[in-house]
Parts: sequence; C-alpha cells; structure tokens
Amino acid sequence: MAIVCAFTGLCYAELASMIPIAGSAYTYTYATLGELVAWIIGWDLILEYAFSNMAVSVGFAEHAVGFLDWFGIHPNLRWISPAYLPSGLTDLQGNMLYAPGWHLGFNIPAFLIVMLLTMVLVRGIRESAETNNVMVLLKIAAILLFIGVGAHFIHPSNWKPFYPNGWSGVLTGGSIIFFTYIGFDSVSTAAEECKNPQRDVPIGIIATLIICTILYIGVAVVLTGLIKWDSLIDDAAPVVNTLKKVYLAHPTATLNWTRLAILIGAMLGMISSILVFQIGQARVWFAMSRDRLLPSVFSKVHPRFRTPSVATWVAGFVVGVPAGLLDIGTFSDLSNIGTLFAFVLVSAGVLILRYKDPGRRRGFRCPGGPVLPVLSILFCVLLMAGLPIITWIRFFVWLAIGLVIYFFYSRKRSEFASAK
Repeated sequence: MAIVCAFTGLCYAELASMIPIAGSAYTYTYATLGELVAWIIGWDLILEYAFSNMAVSVGFAEHAVGFLDWFGIHPNLRWISPAYLPSGLTDLQGNMLYAPGWHLGFNIPAFLIVMLLTMVLVRGIRESAETNNVMVLLKIAAILLFIGVGAHFIHPSNWKPFYPNGWSGVLTGGSIIFFTYIGFDSVSTAAEECKNPQRDVPIGIIATLIICTILYIGVAVVLTGLIKWDSLIDDAAPVVNTLKKVYLAHPTATLNWTRLAILIGAMLGMISSILVFQIGQARVWFAMSRDRLLPSVFSKVHPRFRTPSVATWVAGFVVGVPAGLLDIGTFSDLSNIGTLFAFVLVSAGVLILRYKDPGRRRGFRCPGGPVLPVLSILFCVLLMAGLPIITWIRFFVWLAIGLVIYFFYSRKRSEFASAK
C-alpha cells in the first residue's frame, strides 16, 4: 500500500506543480483535463471524503463510548450503536447483543461529533503548524505507547497461521484498509512552495509513507499478537477494546492508564482527521458550485464568518446522518474504492498531459518517465479488484447518479455551456 501511495503521490505532485494555485485533484483536473473529467473526479472526491469521515466518526463514537466506560458510565446501547450491523454486535465475552441486520437505534456520538465540528467550521478555523505538530506528536505518542505496553502481553500462537486467508486475503485486506493512507497527497500539493521541488517533494512523500508504514506494521503486529485476528472483524475501536480484554485478564494499573491515554490520543487524532476532511469535502462542493456544476447555493459565503457555510452544513449532514445509521465496514469499503479511482484518474492525467501539453512548466516532474504513472494505475486497479463485489455495485451506482446529474443539469449550466 505504501508503495502504491508513493507512486500516486509523485503523480499528484507533478499535476499539482502545473497549477499555480492551491487545490485538490478536482482543481487540477478542471484546469488541465476539462469539465467532464473534473466532474467525475469531483463527484468521486465527495464519495471519498464523505465515506472516510463517516468511518472515522463511527470509530470516534466507539472510542467515546470506551472513554465513558473507563469512568463506569454505560449509556443505553440503542443510542451508541449503528442501526445497521451486518455482523451483529457482541460484548467482550462474545455474548450476542444484537443479531445481524437492522435494529432500532442511532449512533448519537458519531452524529454529534460531526455536527459539532461542522459548527466550528462554519464559524471558521485557522490551522497553525504548531497546533498540527502537537496533534501529530500526541497521535504518535499514543501509537508508541500501545506498541510498547502491548508487546509485553503478546501470544505468538495468535500469529499462526500467519496468512490465514492466503495471498488473496492479503490483497483484500490491503484494499479494505487502504483508506488509512488517505491524506498523504496533501504533501504533494505543496510542490510550488518547495525551494527544490524535484528533491524535496519525493523526500517528503516517501519519508511520510515510510514512517506511517512502520507505525501501521507495529500496531498490526502487536494487535494480532494480543488477540486472534478474527475477533477484530467489524470492531470500530480494536486497539482500546483489545486492551480492555487484556486488562480484564491481567488487571494492572499500567494497562488501565494506558487504555485511557490511548483513548484520549485516538479521539484527538480522529477529531483532527474529521476536521481536515470536512474542510476538504465542503471545499469540493464550493468549487464545483463556483464552476456552476452544482447549484449556486453551495458557493454562498457566510456574511460574517466568510466561510462556505451552506456547503459546510450540507457536508455535515451528508456525513453525520449515515454515520448514525451504518457500520464502519460499509463506509471504509466505499471510501477505499473512491480513493483508488481518484488515484487512477490523477495518474492517467499525468500521462495524458505529458502527451498533450509537454511544454507546460512543471515545478516537479515524476521520475522514471511513464513508468511510475503506469505502475500507479496498475496497482490501484489491482487493489480495487480486491474489494467486495457489492462495493463495486455501489460505486457504479454512485458514478451513474453523478453522470445523470452532469448531463441533465451541470453540463447545461456550467461556464462552458455557451460554447457547447
């Protein structure tokens, strides 16, 4: 996954360096590849950002419930779990609390965190490098704490068999957790700000991915050593729930306080993630509305706070309501396929622009000629192939809805409509 992201990140960097303004893949493709491709990738980015945040907000809710549990507070189960549970819901002892399927309930913590952060974004928020660095350090500290403490309770027998579902299972697993790498492309968008982009951008992307991959591997090794892998299925907070199981078996103050520290670190990390991607999603709505591909109401700016308030509120409800109803697995699968499809389009865009516009200034050029963009496309398609068929069906339905909107609404009202 890190290798795929490195290839795609370098493609992102080249595309971003060709456009002298900050922006997302939608902005780049609109300026270079035209309206239809931009619509497709913008519609796809809405899917990616929305569903990744739905998954993160469900994870946050599970951690918030764990935080209350640490203090002995146990809310009504109906209002802290999704209405749809494809694998049902069990307690830590394996007792069935809800059968698989739909039940009367709503994940209030998942809904509330999205709406609270939406209110913050409407009022406006300034991200500082210092605040961001503190958040990153807290998240890394929580990860290292889990690895350091959890390593003392590993049972090597839990790693046998090491490939329980064979290489096809490895491919599917990689496809399912791919959305955890979303965000690396933000490094690529800073290509224009680098003193030496040809050197600095690859170093920034590859170093970021190496560090993240080492941390991911460390967590996965310790987590699957603490507990059998199949008991982690559909668990929205596997680390803290596993720590609680270990604590119940070995009740020590160290484990108890470690669990609390990781809960706090994880929640802070997820809040920052939700904020970043809610900003990104609202900006995509805003940009597409500004280009007249969506109704003009989405590009309205708040008269006092000067933020895209309508787009931000819409993005909030689009994420918050489904987060209260559905499980984390459904969200992560759709986020993965949306992300991978966007990566394919960006990599293809680099190849097309090298052919159509070879003389355009590039602050950064992806090394290796066409090799890395082609490898990026192939590996992204390979990972997409590992996703369940139901995810593909939902994805094609989403694209079909988007194309219907484009051809029957957006195409007739865009800034290029008169030329058509």
